Amino acid sequence: MWLIWLEYGLVLLVVAALAVPMGQWLARCFTSGHHAWIERLSLRVLGVVPDERMGWQRYGVALLLSNGAMLLLGYALLRLQGWMPLNALGNAAQPPDLAFNTAASFVTNTNWQAYSGESSLSNATQMVAITFMMFAGATTGVVAAAGFIRGLARAGASDLGNYWVDYVRVLWRVMLPLSFVLALVYVWQGVPQTLDSQAWAATLEGARQQVVLGPVASLESIKHIGTNGGGFFGMNAAHPFENPTPLTNALHILGMLLIPSALTYAFGSMLLRRRQGWVLFGACLVMFAGFLALAFTAEQAGNPLLAAAGADQQASATQPGGNMEGKELRFGIADTALFVATTTAATTGSVNAMHDSLTPLGGLVPLAQMMLNCVFGGDGVGLINLLQYAILTVFLAGMMIGRTPEFLGKKIEAREIKLVMLAVMAHPLTVLGLTALAAVWPDTQASLANRGAHGFSEVLYAYASGAANNGSAFAGLNANTPFFNTTIALAMLAGRYLTLLPMLALAASLAAKPTVPDGPGTFPTATPLFMGLLVFVVLVVGGLTFLPALALGPVAEHLQMLAGQTYR
Repeated sequence: MWLIWLEYGLVLLVVAALAVPMGQWLARCFTSGHHAWIERLSLRVLGVVPDERMGWQRYGVALLLSNGAMLLLGYALLRLQGWMPLNALGNAAQPPDLAFNTAASFVTNTNWQAYSGESSLSNATQMVAITFMMFAGATTGVVAAAGFIRGLARAGASDLGNYWVDYVRVLWRVMLPLSFVLALVYVWQGVPQTLDSQAWAATLEGARQQVVLGPVASLESIKHIGTNGGGFFGMNAAHPFENPTPLTNALHILGMLLIPSALTYAFGSMLLRRRQGWVLFGACLVMFAGFLALAFTAEQAGNPLLAAAGADQQASATQPGGNMEGKELRFGIADTALFVATTTAATTGSVNAMHDSLTPLGGLVPLAQMMLNCVFGGDGVGLINLLQYAILTVFLAGMMIGRTPEFLGKKIEAREIKLVMLAVMAHPLTVLGLTALAAVWPDTQASLANRGAHGFSEVLYAYASGAANNGSAFAGLNANTPFFNTTIALAMLAGRYLTLLPMLALAASLAAKPTVPDGPGTFPTATPLFMGLLVFVVLVVGGLTFLPALALGPVAEHLQMLAGQTYR
């Protein structure tokens, strides 16, 4: 058992070590005054003046319009799939509601899939539509973080920089190089990268078996570096072509955490407050470690109902060997729990096991992390979500001691708190509102694979995954219906843009303010005490908001399991 905890500790140490060089790289990317030739060419093609500065409104409009154009392009490509080349399997175009869901999913960095990739998409669509939007969604998130950090770092400024310059730099300097190198490593480890759609193999019985292939390695690299999720195959990272070795599994995990963790260091570096960056990293690490421990212990303990049914000859209170349902034997419980915690902490959505088969408390972990949406979080947006809680923490602490709250030398006043609360409330309103609608929708029962509390968890998980731009699923819900395709797509769009835009406005508001020197009443925010308060506020504010829904889902299911209740 101690070897498992040692493995977890080593993984987190590697994450912390990689955060420094990656954070320095990101900080240079955000602040560099030099444009490489490929960047100058890209800006010239776009018709952008590099020295032009944008206020938050123009920055936000550029973000929305670029994402909207890419959504429409992705939708058109998915609807025209039947007429596109590289479609040897003859896959038909996606129907309108599914194409809308898919395009919204991938452009918002969610990558929810209401379809099975190998039987629904051609190689052309996988590359030109899906992989393209993976780069677009991930780059947009990091660019939003660049503008947000720049706003916090400035005093008396009226702009957040230039959206297009940030976009081109992040794409050419970060996303493409990292993805290219990681794709080569994946190919070395046995992940396919080919334009062939299929191969034929002879089984041991002498039959011919079709093996679906395609450009898997290139999709897998940006899938994890970009905290995208999704999968070339329906089995996602449980498929041996997507995740063939222990090394690829480890690289998947490190890739998901790389940019979200490094952005905390980049934040501290750009503000010349590195201790502040490490406080943010520490808060994420504490929450992540707690959720990981809960997921592992819950899955290792297993289901006591199986012991009571005679599965354990020793009449132990636990399931022998733990809960292996829905898991790959080659990963086991330990690496599955680590993957489960990572993919929902970083809001990636890639899975190497079926979350529908987790124990109630094991399933609570990914749900809770998506609901909090700031345990590292996705590329760019995770840091922004964590900082909204940091500002809320400063405000609450200031009110308790009767002082005007300050954060990073800027006074936090009514306008800033209103913007923070708009961003904070958009997430639960989206998740809980759409879950309530689905609970009373007449056709929902037909989409559920389970009854009772677990069935409710399947619906709750779908909307939490969509609004958190995570994209993983409990796998027990048939979401490929017009109702779920449309409402989950709306959850993705609301979860992405109704939180980003208020926080960009907040950054602009703080950028316009002068820096106030620390005084005797200033509450220090670069200390372990503030880190503890931040974690407390995240868990209390975020947790209590969703507690009633969790009580109806995984908590109720856990209590029913302890009481011996089963479903037929």
